[in-house]
Amino acid sequence: MSTPNLADMRKSYTLAQLDEEHSQSSPLEQFQLWFDDALKAHVPEPTAMTLATVDQHMKPSTRIVLLKGLDARGLVWYTNYQSRKGLELAGNPFAALQFHWVELERVVRIEGLVEKISEQESDTYFQSRPLDSRIGAWASPQSEVLQVRDELERAFSKVKLQFGEAPPRPPHWGGYRLIPSEWEFWQGRPSRLHDRLRYQKSSSTPSSNWLRDRLAP
Repeated sequence: MSTPNLADMRKSYTLAQLDEEHSQSSPLEQFQLWFDDALKAHVPEPTAMTLATVDQHMKPSTRIVLLKGLDARGLVWYTNYQSRKGLELAGNPFAALQFHWVELERVVRIEGLVEKISEQESDTYFQSRPLDSRIGAWASPQSEVLQVRDELERAFSKVKLQFGEAPPRPPHWGGYRLIPSEWEFWQGRPSRLHDRLRYQKSSSTPSSNWLRDRLAP
């Protein structure tokens, strides 16, 4: 099978537009409108977002996590605190998130400070997860090297036998919240003249207000 010529692969973006007049003054409200559109369009994995972190050597890394909470305080996801991303956030608590809803020709980027959510919030969400997912949180030494997959399977069976139907939340597992300081909304447009609206916190305005401007594509 021949490999396609990547330089010739192109797509024209024609579905929608994004202008200042019809966008929301609050980035959270704008995001909620777009997120609702993604749900209505049955976008696969609409909550999937790329999380970018940086380690102590300024080396970046990315991975996909799932949005599990959203309000005026920020965006929440859950993971192993001892994973690579957890260790990187412990050393540098600033991160970026990105949603890419291909079917809608839209991207949303969010930057900000990351904090751990309360233990109570993490406990509540953990108990809402399927049983096997709760057991897996104990069994998987996330980001560590495994010699063979059987190690993971054996650990899963051991934890299942130990905790039965009621595994508690592991102390090394819980939620993070990114507190936005900047949002960017990208809408694909023809001729690569895409719409980009950026919202930034302003030190000279109340914390509930955002400065909105347009960026060149």
